[in-house]
Amino acid sequence: RGAPPGGMAPAAPLLLLLLLWRPLLGAPGQGAGTWSRFARLPYPQDQLFLHDTFPDGFLWGAGSAAYQTEGGWRQGGKGASVWDTFAHRPATPPASAPPGPTGGDVASDSYNNLFRDAEGLRRLGVSHYRFSLAWARLLPNGTAPVNPAGLDHYHRLLGRLRELGIEPVVTLYHWDLPQRLQDAFGGWASPVLPQLFSDYAELCFRHFGGLVRYWLTMDNPYVVAWHGYSTGRLPPGVQGGPRLGYRAAHHLLQAHAKVWHLYNDHFRPTQKGKVSIALSSHWIKPQRMTEKNIKECQKSLDFVLGWFAKPIFIDGDYPESMRSNLSSLLPEFSEVEKKYIKGTADFFALSFGATLSFQLLDSHMKFQQLESISLRQLLYWISSEYNNPQIFIVENSWFVSGSTKRDDAKYIYYLKKFIMETLKAVRYDGVNVFGYTVWSLLDGFEWHRGYSIRRGLFYVDFQSHDKKLMPKSSVLFYQKLIEKNGFPPLPENQPIEGIFPCGFAWGIVDNYIQVDTTPAQFFDSNVYVWDVHQTKKLIKVDGVFTSRRKRHCVDFAAIRLQMSLLQEMHVTHFHFSLKWSSILPLGNLSLVNHTLVHYYQCFASELLRANITPVVALWQPMSENQELPVSLAKCGAWENPETVQAFVEYAKFCFMSLGGHVKFWITMNEPPVKNLTYTAGHNLLKAHAKAWHLYDKEFRKSQKGKISIALQADWVEPACPFSRNDQEVADRILEFDIGWLAEPIFGNGDYPQAMRAWLHQRNSVDLYNFHLPYFSEDEKKLIQGSFDFFALSHYTTTLVGWEKEDALKYDHYLEVQMINDITWLHSPSRAAVVPWGLRKLLKWVKSKYGDVPIYVMANGIDDDHNMVHDKVRVYYIENYINEALKAYTLDNVNLQGYFVYSFNDRTAPKYGLYSYVANQYEPKPSMKHYREIIDNNGFPGPETPELLCPEEIASCPECHFFRTRKSLLAFVSFIFVAFIVTIFFITYYSKKVERRYK
Repeated sequence: RGAPPGGMAPAAPLLLLLLLWRPLLGAPGQGAGTWSRFARLPYPQDQLFLHDTFPDGFLWGAGSAAYQTEGGWRQGGKGASVWDTFAHRPATPPASAPPGPTGGDVASDSYNNLFRDAEGLRRLGVSHYRFSLAWARLLPNGTAPVNPAGLDHYHRLLGRLRELGIEPVVTLYHWDLPQRLQDAFGGWASPVLPQLFSDYAELCFRHFGGLVRYWLTMDNPYVVAWHGYSTGRLPPGVQGGPRLGYRAAHHLLQAHAKVWHLYNDHFRPTQKGKVSIALSSHWIKPQRMTEKNIKECQKSLDFVLGWFAKPIFIDGDYPESMRSNLSSLLPEFSEVEKKYIKGTADFFALSFGATLSFQLLDSHMKFQQLESISLRQLLYWISSEYNNPQIFIVENSWFVSGSTKRDDAKYIYYLKKFIMETLKAVRYDGVNVFGYTVWSLLDGFEWHRGYSIRRGLFYVDFQSHDKKLMPKSSVLFYQKLIEKNGFPPLPENQPIEGIFPCGFAWGIVDNYIQVDTTPAQFFDSNVYVWDVHQTKKLIKVDGVFTSRRKRHCVDFAAIRLQMSLLQEMHVTHFHFSLKWSSILPLGNLSLVNHTLVHYYQCFASELLRANITPVVALWQPMSENQELPVSLAKCGAWENPETVQAFVEYAKFCFMSLGGHVKFWITMNEPPVKNLTYTAGHNLLKAHAKAWHLYDKEFRKSQKGKISIALQADWVEPACPFSRNDQEVADRILEFDIGWLAEPIFGNGDYPQAMRAWLHQRNSVDLYNFHLPYFSEDEKKLIQGSFDFFALSHYTTTLVGWEKEDALKYDHYLEVQMINDITWLHSPSRAAVVPWGLRKLLKWVKSKYGDVPIYVMANGIDDDHNMVHDKVRVYYIENYINEALKAYTLDNVNLQGYFVYSFNDRTAPKYGLYSYVANQYEPKPSMKHYREIIDNNGFPGPETPELLCPEEIASCPECHFFRTRKSLLAFVSFIFVAFIVTIFFITYYSKKVERRYK
């Protein structure tokens, strides 16, 4: 419990629960502590996905509303509702709306497809179904006479639900007031409506009460009152201003209380049901955590949710913040009315999601604070504010575009977020939630947004005649969730114990090392005199010089500092890149920066002295000229075939100059496939292969090193795991992002067939002209197998789908939609933390390219210079390494090394294990955590067998003389010791003889 997908478990869930939970007693104003409480929760543990289940007996359901789905607006004697009238008014549909119907005349046609909907419910496996009765279908005029066809329709629906064992949750009024009542009385602006509503409710209780245990008097009275009678945005469209809006709400509250008492007094003893009201709310967070802003947030919730919740759940009167701010605008309840309204709910029915949030919430009611979609915090606020009531979530979900058909990934991930937050509210916060209702069962008419969005689990083609229900991917997601009663822990999500093999490379990365060639003071040939009497300073003596000594590596203070930091980390390998543009400024050997080359030689040799293996990349692209010499960058860079030969000459120079110290080479580090043309990639591959063969033929035998290319390889996962189309998209992106450069080298010597096929299709259909070059047979042989290992950089995982949902994140060329799982932990820059993606990637590489040795050459995440966020890096490193251990231990991946990105914030701001402030390096907690993992060689447990490894000695040319002449060294040491002992005895006896003669 508490472990994220593929991640290490946070603190023991029971301890975390005890830490976070406190009894929720509740009182008006008590909810104000919610914001500060959640700001103090342990980070990032509290943000991690909670793998746990809901309490036994938890209710899972789906919902719908009559006007949104029923259709049949003129069938079976139904009368007109205010929504029928409102939708039939001439209006221009929104530009985003797909062609088709504009109102709920037909909608999903549930009136004529009762058994179709019931079959969808059966397939889901829900325990309850929330639906609403159409007041105008039962009472066409809003009052007697009764419509028998309406009674029969709902009797058949309730009977079918009983046959399926599905509990009905019935809403009496879901915004569709009979038009006759609006015309005759002015609707909810009239004080006669509460009694008319009570008469209607009595009819329903009398006819259906034997089949219904859960009743909701009405849905979202805030929207009905405010947008129906104040702003006029929704039916009946009365623009009466705030005063009329508050009066309508007054009558809605009176009507609700009247119906609750009706049921309580006359029907509860025999029917034994429960009655409540569905209240909708947003969530709001302060712009800054100040007392004033928190009060404004509290006021915002008072004005929307508290407007109705406080009279019902606390004391029968409106919130004090409304009373003090609205003065005479707000109607008064008499003391008798207060007592009558107080306590008129048997549970707290909550609606939260896309209807109100960011849509129908009046901007003035935000009080200049920030709207949010945190269901968990809202649930906690309700529990704190209203005496910890039993909460039934009767509507919750988000939406997808109206053009989205059946792979509704965005909808799934919002659903996942909301349900997970509900689970945390139950398990961590002690909130008493007993049921959850997804909105909605099927696509329908979405109120003011028409058909421009969809919220159903089942897809409905509104243009079709039969209106079949087609299950979306979200059906499979919700179905499995219900079966498991939540998100139970899975074995693959649990951390494992174990260690890596002997010789495993534990490394750190620095894109470019800090180069400081300033000579040390001991290299200065000038003579100085110290003025001890007056200035106390050194005074240079003109014209006098000493002999200049040979430059030594110890002269570079910057190297000594970096060595001490690396040794403090206990890494075995250090990966950095050379600067081609600085070593050969003109792109050829006509001008060589020998000072820089000497610095690199010293740096590598000092690494070896520290028993750290240098891992050196010849080229790593950076923003300016791609880190190519200017002459090459201006002449087409990698588009120009001449760059290939220039790279080979540069590589040869580096092998000759540094090969004595460097045994671990990377030709090219993270070539930028996202910004690389196909021609440039073609030349880049040839340059790599030629450099590899050059090393293989001319240097490998003497230098005994290894060499390969390092590719960026983030994992790509299908957004809908049940969708074949999304899987095809994910496979395609992996081929374009990784296979493009990997397949020629590690595979068959040519580009992936899937790439060629896709480009051929796109070029022929859309008249694109993206040409993927062809290799000659000789070039294929040259490139194929030009590796000694598979090096990859991995940072995150991306979700992809084929349904176009968000134009800003849609790639038209590859026909791929980028999707975000909002339940994932994210870094400050919004990089997703998905440890299991690394394991999947490593398995994918093995499945495609065989048992090749693999090095994870870079793996890391950003922070924001806040030590709180370094906790994310601690979590990141531990869990990614644990997934790497799973790949090695459980999947038999030939993993030989892991490198963290990056060394320090000076060269890679926000990514370093060392911060750099005021010219000082300070280790972050993540550095110490990584060091601990290195020292343990993984995650040993009590059952882990001890691994005895021979001591590793780095390849140090300067040390070679001594290691190969151990016998000679022993002999010389013996002679030296004997000499010292002899001198000691000669001196001792000489003094003794002297004393004797004296």
